[in-house]
Amino acid sequence: METTEIVLKTLAAAGKPLKGAEIAELAGIDKKDVDNAIKKLKKEDKITSPKVCYYQPK
Repeated sequence: METTEIVLKTLAAAGKPLKGAEIAELAGIDKKDVDNAIKKLKKEDKITSPKVCYYQPK
């Protein structure tokens, strides 16, 4: 499974906006990989940021 898919599933399962470090901890993957996945997901318009440094699925 791709990192972007893991990040998206983790955000959906959480049910609340999460920070990058929280996503990395819950998903069990490296923070740098999460940051890259977040950047890619934002470009694809699949996630939003309700407040600074927090992310949630659209």
